[in-house]
Amino acid sequence: MINFFSKYKFIFYLFNFFLILLYLYPGSLLGCFLYDDCKLQPQITADFIISTNHLYAFVLFSVIGYLTFNKSSQFIFITFYLLFLSILLEILHYVIPNRSFEIPDLFGNDIFIVLFNF
Repeated sequence: MINFFSKYKFIFYLFNFFLILLYLYPGSLLGCFLYDDCKLQPQITADFIISTNHLYAFVLFSVIGYLTFNKSSQFIFITFYLLFLSILLEILHYVIPNRSFEIPDLFGNDIFIVLFNF
């Protein structure tokens, strides 16, 4: 499995592209397709302290990233890349219409990345 992702890095890059597209779209791209309402965000499970949708997205993104870049020097790079990307995407919600910066979303993005490294 590890060799599969290392061999086919385009899977990580493709997932990266779709994640950035979903984050930067003004409104909810998934809500447009599922509910015909771009203002309605699909909710997988109930939020508690963190945003579970963001947690699930970044757990999947992190696992694919760590399986793709599994050498130790690449592991450090992908960790910092994931942290930087999650913070940057959440900060960009300040300027994107119909989106808002929220601390629970930021924690949902980063909690798996931080816990996975300790």
